[in-house]
Amino acid sequence: MKRILRLPYFLLLTALSILVWSCDNDDNEENPMVESKTIVETAQAEEALTSLVTALTTADNSEGTDLVGTLSSTGPFTVFAPTNDAFTALLNQLDDFDSLSDFDTDEERALLTTILTYHVVAGVAAQSGDLTDGMAVTTVQGEDITIDLEGGVFLDDATEVNAKVVIADVEASNGVVHVIDKVLLPQAIIDALNEGSMTNENGTLTDIVVATEPLSLLEAAVIKADLAATLSTEGPFTVFAPTDDAFVALLEILGDNYNSLEDFDTEEEIALLKNILLYHVIPAKVLSTDLSEGAVATAYTDNEIEVIASGETFVIGDASDTNANITGVDIMASNGVAHTIDKVLLPQAAIDFVTSLQLKTIVDTAVATDDLSLLVDALVQADAGLVETLSGEGPFTVFAPTNAAFVALLEILGDDFNSLADFDTDEEKALLTKVLTYHVVAGAAAFSTGLSNGQAIETVQGENVTISLMEGSVQIMDATETNATVALADVEASNGVVHVIDKVLLPQEVLDMLAAMSLKTIVEIAVETDDLSLLVDALVQADANLVETLNGTGPFTVFAPTNDAFAALLDTLGDDYNSLADFDTDEEKELLATILTYHVVAGAATFSTDLSNGQMIETFQSENVVIALQNGGVSIMDATEMSANVILADINASNGVVHVIDKVLLPQAALDALAPAVPNIVETAQSVDDLSSLVAALIQADAGLVETLSSEGPFTVFAPTNDAFASFLNDLGPNYNSLADFDTDEEKGLLAQLLTYHVVSGAAVASANLTDHQEIVSVQGESFFAILTNGVQIQDKTQVNANVTTADVMTSNGIVHIVDKVLLPQEIIDALH
Repeated sequence: MKRILRLPYFLLLTALSILVWSCDNDDNEENPMVESKTIVETAQAEEALTSLVTALTTADNSEGTDLVGTLSSTGPFTVFAPTNDAFTALLNQLDDFDSLSDFDTDEERALLTTILTYHVVAGVAAQSGDLTDGMAVTTVQGEDITIDLEGGVFLDDATEVNAKVVIADVEASNGVVHVIDKVLLPQAIIDALNEGSMTNENGTLTDIVVATEPLSLLEAAVIKADLAATLSTEGPFTVFAPTDDAFVALLEILGDNYNSLEDFDTEEEIALLKNILLYHVIPAKVLSTDLSEGAVATAYTDNEIEVIASGETFVIGDASDTNANITGVDIMASNGVAHTIDKVLLPQAAIDFVTSLQLKTIVDTAVATDDLSLLVDALVQADAGLVETLSGEGPFTVFAPTNAAFVALLEILGDDFNSLADFDTDEEKALLTKVLTYHVVAGAAAFSTGLSNGQAIETVQGENVTISLMEGSVQIMDATETNATVALADVEASNGVVHVIDKVLLPQEVLDMLAAMSLKTIVEIAVETDDLSLLVDALVQADANLVETLNGTGPFTVFAPTNDAFAALLDTLGDDYNSLADFDTDEEKELLATILTYHVVAGAATFSTDLSNGQMIETFQSENVVIALQNGGVSIMDATEMSANVILADINASNGVVHVIDKVLLPQAALDALAPAVPNIVETAQSVDDLSSLVAALIQADAGLVETLSSEGPFTVFAPTNDAFASFLNDLGPNYNSLADFDTDEEKGLLAQLLTYHVVSGAAVASANLTDHQEIVSVQGESFFAILTNGVQIQDKTQVNANVTTADVMTSNGIVHIVDKVLLPQEIIDALH
């Protein structure tokens, strides 16, 4: 029996005896037709065999080993020479061996020698034509290589993978070389590796599974079931490890829904997978020599496997009828031992699961039944995930209407519903979903034998159906006056049970919805009413999805202005608004949306009989309207002084109610938006040409003064003119030709102190409120004085007063007085001198 090579435990090998051989050169006659190069020289001359040459010289680093010398002697020899890629593939499988130079101990070089001598046949130069299928060739290492000629020339070693001869019959002076694509491994190497894994330095059982390529699916299963940590604990454990082929066979048994282990994705499936894996684990260390017939308890509680004698070995029995063969034994780990098997062992729970898979789901059952094809179409058309739901775990009880039952329903619904495809709006699909979920009971598979007369059963839709047992039949009572009869009961499915019925059941909610569907929506009413055409135009022009909103479920109450009401609003707004199309900027469309949503009340259909005098109603825009009941009429009061009159009340819609009014309602937000905005201090300065130097100074100071003077305030600002700044710069001398010359941090700080001397914070002081010689404290900290003897003047720390040339410029956050001189505090005078 072949054993699987456990490559990651390479360093754990014990020393192998080095096989040294000699050849009698005298027995070989020289053949002048042979190439002059020896086998070693031939390998040295071939770029693809440099790794072989390196391996030979590396092995020779151990005392008493001379492979290069031997293969340079008379021979003859037959050498199967692995390519560089073959050696690279071997190294890639070995932990801690990145190159041949890593074979740097006598123990490791002894292993390398064993491998290399397994590639040499002494005493013969065997051409490919001399080889026959099935021929056993004894190597210098002592073990045989078997020839396989099916589809080429292959060499069967002690592993599962054969080597292929890629270049045959390369003649040398002392034999022949056949180049192969794999490093051959004898049984001695595999045994040594398995033997070495018995030391305490071995990896755990989890490490073995991870490192063994034919166990990649077992590795994935262990990870998915969260057992990697368990199999890495002290143990000891014995693991019967199914190969990848075993898992593939299991997946094929499970069917199309299980194409990979990733399909075990529910909590139930992952729990099952975990129990299956635990069923492969014995909580004790059991070597192959310890196996004996009988039942053995597994780590899956209350579940046993059976060890069964079979010839000279054993097989493993599970809850199925098929036993597992042991394909590899005694793979040692630090916490136990593993044996490979060719089948996934199945406990009874897994057998039950497989059996359940043979049943179709409720959806599959319906799909397979011709007379339920319209039910399937309805589930798809509803577009509410019902196919997926009824394909899920369940359990469910489904009352399944026949095709004739659906045809009868469509006839009742009228010309707008000729087929299930006519349920094509969101509202209609929601209706169809309500109908279908009224046929489903979740959480139970209720067979007919479990039903009782008068029994009320809650459906997924929320309303009950009632069971009526009469004259040997089972009938289902819905919200209509006609019962459904069960035509075929107890169709078992993997996730529940189906009862076929002869009528589509209708809950009260659906009857109400069907009644409401005969009504038009608020938008449809407006579109069909000539005197509301400007309201429709406004809804479209606002470009705020208001048409879609008012076509939605609602309920809404809408106060709908007439065309004359919109014409009056446009006339009030002036020449800039000749039509609703003039609301064409984003800001204007937003204003229009604000006005329109002030006419909508969301969440209620409020009829005139529901209104009371003085009642405040919050609109969709968020401001309130107030109801006034007077002289037998209804008026609506907005943020203006003129009320709107309801001229036509209580137009019932499918999604609410409409009251037609004779005025466009205006909320305070709209009035504020329509009123001209007052600029702040900075905006005011920016709009005055003669204050451009002041604006430039605020920016140049780079001290956040623009942001400060744009904030709420209030502030009083004495604003120097451009000439005042020009005179100030002239006084400073040639180093300051412009405000841009304040370019150092120190100079910007100086400029900021200068500017804040012109600002008073916390008050908007008008000129009429100033008194003669009034002391005024600036933001800079120093004071200046108001002088009123000759107009309004401001006295700073210099000898020259500033004249207020324009007083009382009002802004949104304060007041500005324009002055003809830059005011200087003592701090600035000192700094400039």
